[in-house]
Amino acid sequence: MTSSAPAPSAPASAGAAVGLPERRGVPDATDSAPLVVILAGGLSHERDVSLRSGRRVAEALRSTGLEVVLHDVDADLLAFLRDTRPDVVWPLLHGTSGEDGSVRDVLDMLGLPYVGTGPRASRAAWNKPISKAALLDAGLSTPDYVTLPQSLFRDLGAQPVLDTVVQRLGLPLVVKPTEGGSALGVTVVTRVEDLPRAMVECFAYGETALIEQAVVGIELAVTVIDGPGGPEALPAVEIVADGGYDYAARYVAGEAEFFAPARLTPDQTTLVSDVAVRAHQALHLRHLSRTDLILDASGTAQILEVSVAPGMTEMSVLPQAIAASGRDVAALYRKIVDTTLAPAL
Repeated sequence: MTSSAPAPSAPASAGAAVGLPERRGVPDATDSAPLVVILAGGLSHERDVSLRSGRRVAEALRSTGLEVVLHDVDADLLAFLRDTRPDVVWPLLHGTSGEDGSVRDVLDMLGLPYVGTGPRASRAAWNKPISKAALLDAGLSTPDYVTLPQSLFRDLGAQPVLDTVVQRLGLPLVVKPTEGGSALGVTVVTRVEDLPRAMVECFAYGETALIEQAVVGIELAVTVIDGPGGPEALPAVEIVADGGYDYAARYVAGEAEFFAPARLTPDQTTLVSDVAVRAHQALHLRHLSRTDLILDASGTAQILEVSVAPGMTEMSVLPQAIAASGRDVAALYRKIVDTTLAPAL
């Protein structure tokens, strides 16, 4: 499970592509290589992660012969996209705007093909209570939870509300923002007296908190890729982190241990793969997704959340899952681009 995490550096201001490699020139009409524009950066709390993901994917795609341009989400972006009309856009943006569907809405309005889920489904998956409701409707399991806005604590008084939460859900609990990723603002609460501080840390990242029962078991991440025969799960990656899979454990080498493939029985492997594929379908996701779950002692796969924009840094689980499947990372990224191109061919 995740625990509270130190906040990363504050987002940079909008403008030039801060931290991005210098853009390569756009190919002329005689260049047959498709042009892929990777969107990385943005102004969310996960900007640094997005930049790292963007660089890794750009390097991989260039090795397959594609022309790749990295671009931040800034005031220059719309004019750049209109002028260049790239063959494919790959939004590798994490956090707000990157995963809430808004940038994808803009890409739809521009009529540009892009990698990943459409705006409406992205918006539903990004909001944890909405996605949990959809998963439950599909017969999948997710920890019991309540959703409470910050205003409710002002109106009813913080302590009476928190007392009611503990009476309803018990301990331990996980407190997290309803929208967000990278374990930012997430705290595991094992003592009643620690709950108020957890709420304060959560509200630093959003106006509404999701409070759910903590689940103990094997922590797993399962990537799903759309293939010719439909969505397929890559090998599950098992995550072991002392103190929880927090921001540092996700992005600092040595803070967590990964097993790819996960140390599961064949039946457990089949179960978690099926659950991830069903979650991908229930949320109407496209091209790729990552389902984070815990396999509890009863053998139930409890879904924590589903990401439409999985991290692709050197520490991310998605590249590890690809390697565990025996596939080449660059070749699979190229296949995703080709799949995106296919409807336009």
